[in-house]
Amino acid sequence: MYYTETPEGTILNVKAQPRSSKAGLDGLLGDAVKVRIRAAPVDGKANKELVETLADAFGLAKSAVSFKGGETSKTKRLLLRGVDAGRVRAVVEGAG
Repeated sequence: MYYTETPEGTILNVKAQPRSSKAGLDGLLGDAVKVRIRAAPVDGKANKELVETLADAFGLAKSAVSFKGGETSKTKRLLLRGVDAGRVRAVVEGAG
């Protein structure tokens, strides 16, 4: 499963693809959501753009998106504060 619902919100498993020509959600890749980002994984720029991309896709403030693990890995876990599993499915399955 690519997400875990918690009382705080939903934790999303994300497979980041840096150096992409465009940013955005790109459907499912195994048990993670593929997210394209333009930035290279240097000096935290890719992680910053990843947070911005997810916040934009879910209509959240950037402060509502936070890392729960994997900051230095291509596969990451991010908490979407205040987002339920139904909304996650609707946004992710509408992407790609």
